Amino acid sequence: MDWPTNLQMVAAGLAMGSIYALVALGFVLIFNAVNVVNFAQGEFAMVPAFVAVWLMNSLNTPFALTCVITVVFMGVFGIVFQRIAYYPLRHRSFLPVVISTIGVGIFLKNAAQLIFGAEPLSMPRPTSATALNIFGVFVDPQYIVIILCTLILLGFQYFFFEKTILGKKMLATAQDKQMARLLGIPVAQMIAITFAYSSILGAAAGILVGPIFFVTKDMGAMIGLKAFCSTIVGGFGSVPGAILGGLFLGVIEVFAAYYISSAYRDAFAFVILILVLLLRPQGFFGEKIAEKA
Repeated sequence: MDWPTNLQMVAAGLAMGSIYALVALGFVLIFNAVNVVNFAQGEFAMVPAFVAVWLMNSLNTPFALTCVITVVFMGVFGIVFQRIAYYPLRHRSFLPVVISTIGVGIFLKNAAQLIFGAEPLSMPRPTSATALNIFGVFVDPQYIVIILCTLILLGFQYFFFEKTILGKKMLATAQDKQMARLLGIPVAQMIAITFAYSSILGAAAGILVGPIFFVTKDMGAMIGLKAFCSTIVGGFGSVPGAILGGLFLGVIEVFAAYYISSAYRDAFAFVILILVLLLRPQGFFGEKIAEKA
């Protein structure tokens, strides 16, 4: 067995899985907060990638400052998105809101093409293009950056939701909006912050994956679909499930592309999804829900 090659693929799989996990977390947070799937979540990674490319290529903005500006922009973007796609329909059933998010996603893709053009754009790398030799295993430095940044974000999220008052208010709102409202928690404000935070997670995903692939208007669609698969594989609504589901799909995708066929790389995530739905519909971390006959 070629261990260096396999470890190389593990690193690549964990890096891509981290991207899926960040976007999947956005899916889960919004779903838990408002019981709606945001099908524009993939575009939350596409938009900041274009913003970052424009800042660095057109304005020569340093990478660190680009990250700060893009994160702030996406936080505001998430609040605006919530006011447009969710808030006017908040008292309706979930279907109009889902259709609304799909419509906004289509609008964002076409707006990106109109503003930035149809040609793929290249994002400058914050790391060297030369692979690092770590005990005989050659790893792209960007993969290490992605994994480390994801770990930092996950650590921050744990601290935020478990140790801060604002985080606990957001959790309370996600668990029971009516009870949270009776306790004096500003539910509408907590939901807006949740959308902002999910947008920031998308910003992190877009900025981190941009230097590896070309930035295009369609990049968000595939990332969003695979992140959605991750949430189902891990257990829809489960934060640990979204994280581990994303990592699992990322690793499986890379190994399957290498050992089976790279031409069908994007299809393997959906094959895993179908198998999980057949064998364990609630996902790895989901709970079975009993129904009366």
